Amino acid sequence: MHVAVTSMQISFCFSFPMVYDTEINENALPLCITDGNQGNQIFLPLAIPDDLVPKLGMEFDTEVAAKNFYQKYAKASGFGTRLSKGHKDKNSDLMLDRIFCCSREGKKPKDKRNMIVKYPRPETRCDCSARMKISCRQGGKYRVVQFVAEHNHELSTPSKTHLFRSHRQVTMAHEAEIDMARSCGITPKQSIELMSKQVGGRENLGFIRDDLKNYLRSKRSIPMMQGDTGGVLEYLQGMQLEDPNFFYAIQVDEDDLITNIFWADAKMRTDFAHFGDVVCFDTTYRKHKDGRPIALFVGVNHHKQTTVFGAALLYDETIGTFEWLFDTFAKAMMGKIPRTILTDQDGRMATALASQWPTTYHRLCIWHIYQNAATHLADVFKDFQNFVADFSHCIYDYENENDFFEGWSEMLKKYGLEDNKWLKKMFDIKEKWALVYGRETFYVDMTTTQRSESMNSVIKKYVSYKHDLLEFFEHFQRLLDDRRYDESVADFRGNQSTPAMTFPCKILQHAASIYTHEVYEKFKEELCKGIDCKWEIDGELGNQLIYKVTPYGKTSHHLVTYGSSMNSISCSCKKFEFAGFLCSHALKILMTLNIVTIPDAYILKRWTKAAKTGNVHVSSESSPEMELKAKLSFRYKELSYLYMQLMTKASECDEAYQIAKDGFWKMSEQMDACCLSLIISGIWNSNRRHLQ
Repeated sequence: MHVAVTSMQISFCFSFPMVYDTEINENALPLCITDGNQGNQIFLPLAIPDDLVPKLGMEFDTEVAAKNFYQKYAKASGFGTRLSKGHKDKNSDLMLDRIFCCSREGKKPKDKRNMIVKYPRPETRCDCSARMKISCRQGGKYRVVQFVAEHNHELSTPSKTHLFRSHRQVTMAHEAEIDMARSCGITPKQSIELMSKQVGGRENLGFIRDDLKNYLRSKRSIPMMQGDTGGVLEYLQGMQLEDPNFFYAIQVDEDDLITNIFWADAKMRTDFAHFGDVVCFDTTYRKHKDGRPIALFVGVNHHKQTTVFGAALLYDETIGTFEWLFDTFAKAMMGKIPRTILTDQDGRMATALASQWPTTYHRLCIWHIYQNAATHLADVFKDFQNFVADFSHCIYDYENENDFFEGWSEMLKKYGLEDNKWLKKMFDIKEKWALVYGRETFYVDMTTTQRSESMNSVIKKYVSYKHDLLEFFEHFQRLLDDRRYDESVADFRGNQSTPAMTFPCKILQHAASIYTHEVYEKFKEELCKGIDCKWEIDGELGNQLIYKVTPYGKTSHHLVTYGSSMNSISCSCKKFEFAGFLCSHALKILMTLNIVTIPDAYILKRWTKAAKTGNVHVSSESSPEMELKAKLSFRYKELSYLYMQLMTKASECDEAYQIAKDGFWKMSEQMDACCLSLIISGIWNSNRRHLQ
């Protein structure tokens, strides 16, 4: 339709600034033209560069090239596009012609559900006729045979054209960045904010938050189609491919549903070999979609940091489940079991431990005992402020069994608790919680499962109840990576620095040279307390002298026995047996005798800087086989990374694709020749036998 300029009324439809690409005028505004005869409004973009505007007769090599050109024109003009009608050649399946139209072309068909749809979608179609048609019927290339620039609706400003569906796309580069952010625990909202900052604003990003959520949803749907069992198995098998010493075990029921899962990687198994003398075990934490108990085997490394030896997701907490778990843990650790284990007051757990690890000393968590005491003795806690102190005295302070009996009886009598059933039940299992029965048992200066409790609080920062099983595994690995990095930092600090000497003391300098920084601080604390202790000779026992050591401000004393012939020393408080380093009472006597170094017998390797030295075997397979598997795994990962980069570059253009393809066949021939020579020499068959 031809419209005379004299019969038009021109008005600007938008009065706010525009944001265009660099080659487009930023101040350009869409133009609204009113037909004076019929009153129809025609909307045209202004100030579009001439090379972006389609023209009749313009040629394109492919349909995709034509589509991309029209997309760029549409984005600069302020409208979205859709693919419309097209015709194919029946013989060659070649597209003969195609129409690219405005996204508001046509009219939406009547929806029979309009009466029952609660929130119907808004109408976007208004029968707009703007379009570009291409055809190759008259030659080899596609030519523009029709172009309609006029729209019957308002156009968007270029700053908002990124919201049109046709101008949004999550590219492969975006997907890689989103996946990386997700694996680091960054939320979708934070991811899109970061990526928007990198490109100078959300309008330059190329997609919106809904597109990101849809992508993540599609990623989750793939493992869901495999089912929990298949998806988790695939993940664990992939971990084992990366780490040949990765151990996992799964129990499934008759319906092929996962019941229990245990896993431990090579670092966990190695750490257990170094620091697995004492283990804390706890199942109180539930923080993922299925709500299963998360069981953690944790311990303490030479920096007094919490380290994870193994983890499990359990279906329930029955005796059978715990028996399977403890048996599986022992298999993963090459048959080694801990000397001491701390747990909460769970009878089923205790039964399973007694049957599976009969030689392991089982201690109860003091923290849980206090919690139970506050529940069963609520009135006593409320009425008597001193009860907590007296109860703690019975737990921690006695060194002699008879003194413990007397103190316990006095406490019951003082508060009228002689007939309390809960306290009677606790007294029956006193060997598991009273320190008087555990002073000669080493458990790294721990009396509670506080390590497990602190790990549970840490898990909350990484794992959400919204996560399914696969997501739980991925985010739990982040937790492990962070804990291990902290250990590496502590290792570096210990190797590259020495603790500051607060006062010159030979024995303190010796401690600083062998202990890690954290253990040195504990040793220094004991040494400082020993300075103020009083001592006197209490008697002799053969070649040994017995000293009576009284801490400052205390009336009770400790007996320290020293043998000069063997340079041996022991204290009635059993601090060394309990914690692994000498107590203040023993150090007082050593300083008195002018002994300026710690006797070798009282330097526990697990607390030293050299705690992780020495060979540790975590696999039952022969070392040549494992070395070969590890080498193949490393090669596979490295080559996969390199060829992924190559494939990305090769797919960008035909010439690069051909170069990559020719190079592949050339390398394939060279590798075939190499493998043939190995077969002749016998090396190939030898390696294959190792892998079978």
